[in-house]
Amino acid sequence: MDLFLNFPIMDINRNALWTKPERVKPLMAARLTAFWGDETWRQAAYHPSTQGDLFGDTLEKVSNGAVVAAFRARLRDVGGFVNVPEPLPMRNNSGATVYYLFFASQNQTANKIVLDIFDRYRTMDSHG
Repeated sequence: MDLFLNFPIMDINRNALWTKPERVKPLMAARLTAFWGDETWRQAAYHPSTQGDLFGDTLEKVSNGAVVAAFRARLRDVGGFVNVPEPLPMRNNSGATVYYLFFASQNQTANKIVLDIFDRYRTMDSHG
């Protein structure tokens, strides 16, 4: 099976991956859990703060790149896909990444074709 998946990073940040995770509405956290497949997104998206605060340890949100890398690893390790190339960032007119286009496959030939296409768009993206 080959898989193309839109990883909606802008929506995820807007609704679930907040700098103060305790303020996220339970429904929004549940949506991300359903998308991710389990609660491990919490460990992927947050790490203990190096500074803490008056109330003890706090969590810090990691970068979007770290969240995307964790999902990519999940496709390989949990999903069992052999080929999961670096996803393609899809940007809006302002240049903000709205989602990442993932490809996952067992087939090396399909992987090569998609890598060629992704690389072509990455080159176009880097030249504006």
